[in-house]
Amino acid sequence: MNSHTEFPFMMNWLTALEREARTLLEELDAHSEARRLFDGSADKDLYVHYLIQTYHYARWTTPLLAEAGRRMKRQGQHSRLGDLLLQKSNEERGHERWLLADLKNLGWSAKRVERQMPNPAITAYIAWNRFTSRCGRPEAFLGTAYVLEYLSVHRANQSVERMLAANTIPNIRKAVTFLKAHGNADEGHVEELTSLLSPLVDREEQAALLLSARTTRALYLGLFAEGARENTGQTS
Repeated sequence: MNSHTEFPFMMNWLTALEREARTLLEELDAHSEARRLFDGSADKDLYVHYLIQTYHYARWTTPLLAEAGRRMKRQGQHSRLGDLLLQKSNEERGHERWLLADLKNLGWSAKRVERQMPNPAITAYIAWNRFTSRCGRPEAFLGTAYVLEYLSVHRANQSVERMLAANTIPNIRKAVTFLKAHGNADEGHVEELTSLLSPLVDREEQAALLLSARTTRALYLGLFAEGARENTGQTS
């Protein structure tokens, strides 16, 4: 295949990747529970549920990104992407502690958080990224990273500003560390990731990233699924 046919396909796959992220925003905005988190009307129970479930997947981000990066380096292909996965592993290190700090300021101890079970969507999200990192296509994790960083850029700071303005959650000003940090940092990350992914022309690699992005979109929406927070707060 010559460059004249490869280039349009390359542009199309990157457009498709961004479309997955934009579609997640649209789906979250249309979801009654998720929309409350973004428009500032979330109550304490909803926000706590969101932070707990985010903690359950964030704690796995650093080790799984590191595994994916090391596998890519061993395979000897796309060393820059392997380096990027390892870089992201370091960037995400300790972010679960921000979540625990936010939850502590909402009255939840670390032990109490640990006793809460991840919901089925979060369990599936962890399993999917564990598979791609350890025995699937490790570069696929970058599709997951793209969707989540795109979400942070377009919704994290908005959520913080509106929750602080509403001021309906007790001690909310001391419980937005995670969202505020990601909203500020991830804009540069999305641009960097797009730049590093743009040279990929192998259709199987592109398909792997798109599948991971699509899977992440579907599973993230499940964080707010009906009944997803029915058990939150029942374990003291």
